[in-house]
Amino acid sequence: MLRSFFGPPKRLALSTGILLTLVMVVAACGGSSDGDRLTFMAGFKPQANLPFVAAYVAQEKGYFADQGLEVDIRHAAMGEHLQLLLSGDVNITTADAESVLNRRSDPGLPIRAIVLFGQKGQQGYVALESSGIESPNDWEGKTFGYKVSQPPSYLAILKATDTDRSKVQEVRVGFDPRILIEGLVDILAVFKSNEPDTLRNLGFPVRLFDPADFDVPTMGLTYIVPEKMIEQEPDLIERFLKATMKGLQFALEHEEETLDIILLFAPNEDREHQRFMLRQEIGDAVSPLTDANGLGWMAGPQWEALYEHLLSFEGFEKPFDHRTAFDDRFLKNIYEDGELQWP
Repeated sequence: MLRSFFGPPKRLALSTGILLTLVMVVAACGGSSDGDRLTFMAGFKPQANLPFVAAYVAQEKGYFADQGLEVDIRHAAMGEHLQLLLSGDVNITTADAESVLNRRSDPGLPIRAIVLFGQKGQQGYVALESSGIESPNDWEGKTFGYKVSQPPSYLAILKATDTDRSKVQEVRVGFDPRILIEGLVDILAVFKSNEPDTLRNLGFPVRLFDPADFDVPTMGLTYIVPEKMIEQEPDLIERFLKATMKGLQFALEHEEETLDIILLFAPNEDREHQRFMLRQEIGDAVSPLTDANGLGWMAGPQWEALYEHLLSFEGFEKPFDHRTAFDDRFLKNIYEDGELQWP
């Protein structure tokens, strides 16, 4: 940040040469500071989603500062983050891997994922434990509630288990999980780190069906950046990623302090619900791939499998080169033999 270096006014008038020198110094300082500033926008309200947590911790533990960055952390309202990213008002934001592929397909937005937090996807399906529903075959003759559109992973589960879709009533229900409690649906699409705990706290434990358990290709949240930023400011991206991966590692090792930090950004949230969210997302963030290469790692075969899955279930409008959806150069630059190179 630019700081004033002018002392108290002096009676001696400054010469033109001195004034010019001062202007040049101010310009130089300002240019350096501007180059080290960026805006990160979390794609939802403040909470323990892992990409948010990594940035929260990097801010509060000084990891951004260690990388010479001044980061403005914001939160999206009404899904504005992608629009603000494309307009240049935001430098880095979050998006689900499925959404990244969808946006690259149509309308072909110039965005790329640079890191993968969720080695498994965010979405699952729940039924009340008291319902007697123990497998997807039991969905036949029942009502399934989805949020906005029928998820491809739901269709993939039906196919993998030979469940007859024509025997499942499908209804759009929005985002209120109490519809399951009220008996209006029997199976509900949920975010694994959210509604299952909410329903349990209301006195209704649920059985979770995770698409990954049925060998359905899934991936979770990512950081995305505009393609032009990759071309013009790769050093900023690399330093931001290094700081947030340091923050992610801290979160895995220091749960209570991480929760303290989360609640600085989300003071109105319940600590125990944030704990549930954090633990669920950490569980989905580790895999043999991250054990070997480092947290946040992603690989081409993951993206290809998800792309083929979505394409087979009409998850997007038209085919495209899925390799344009991600860029792993920054991960390769900050890790060596699975170890984050710090600072």
